[in-house]
This record gives sequence, C-alpha cells and structure tokens, in this order.
Amino acid sequence: MTCRPGLVAETSRLVVRWFEPGDAPFILALLNDPDWLRHIGDRQVRDLDGARAYLQRVPIASYRTHGHGLNLVEARAGGAPVGMCGLIRRASLPDVDIGFAFLPAYRGRGYAREAAEAVLVHGRRSLGIARVVAVVTPDNGPSQRLLARLGFREGGTVRLAPGDEELLHYVSEA
Repeated sequence: MTCRPGLVAETSRLVVRWFEPGDAPFILALLNDPDWLRHIGDRQVRDLDGARAYLQRVPIASYRTHGHGLNLVEARAGGAPVGMCGLIRRASLPDVDIGFAFLPAYRGRGYAREAAEAVLVHGRRSLGIARVVAVVTPDNGPSQRLLARLGFREGGTVRLAPGDEELLHYVSEA
C-alpha cells in the first residue's frame, strides 16, 4: 500500500481516502440521491457551496477531532468516486458507527462490502477500535444484508435523538 496522507485503504478495485474540498460535486450528487434522502436523511445540501460546507463540517472536522470519519471510495481504475464509507463517532452512540452509501450506478457490484471490510480492518488494526456498531432504517434491506455478511449481529433498536425514528442497531466486535 502506498503511503499517502489521508489514504485509509486500497483494495484490488477501490481506493478509500479522506474527503477533500474538491470532492464537493460528488457529495452534492450523493446527498441528493433519493435512497440517501429516504434512508439517511436530508442534509439540506443543495449546491456546491453547501456541499463544501458539509465536507468541512462533517468528515473533515471528524478527521481533526477523532482521526477518522466518512471517507470517499473511488474506483481504482480511473478514479471515479463511487461512494462513501467510514467510521463515525456520534455523541448519541457509545461506540464508533460504520456508515456507507454508494451512487446508484455502483450498487450491486460488491463495492460496499469491499470498502466496508477495508474500513473495518483499518479501524481495528490502525485505530485500535474493537467494537463497531451500525444503525439502519428498518426498511433498508440491502444495508441489513450487507451488515450480516460483514459479521454484524442484530443488537435491538436505538434512536439517535429523542423523537427520531427508531433504527435497527447492529454490533460487531473483533
């Protein structure tokens, strides 16, 4: 693996790296994808300025604070951004949470599993994170199936904030 600042992992098909401000066009597309809006929520990102602000406020701030966060997933061949995957520290959860989302054109190709496996290995080996959780909307079958394939077990339900939707809670321990 090449040692580059912000590089999280490389697989045979993917590069997982920290987001940069120049990734705003991808973020704008992903955060406005209908499945993102349905399963993750509306982040009110409607233009490139909003996308750049989101990048600064969410993943880049997390890198500074925690040393990890959501990452860009690129196709190794050609460098096209295909999705995001990373480890998130939420105030409402006692453990680090894995999150992932991919553009529609790149779903069903095994990229989410490949990226999530690489992110989990990085979290455990490089960051010393043994326990990782995930939260998923009850109607998001594809993400639930992916978590099961990754070895996560169901751990009940959780609300990220009072009044929020009840989410399924999954747990994985090294």
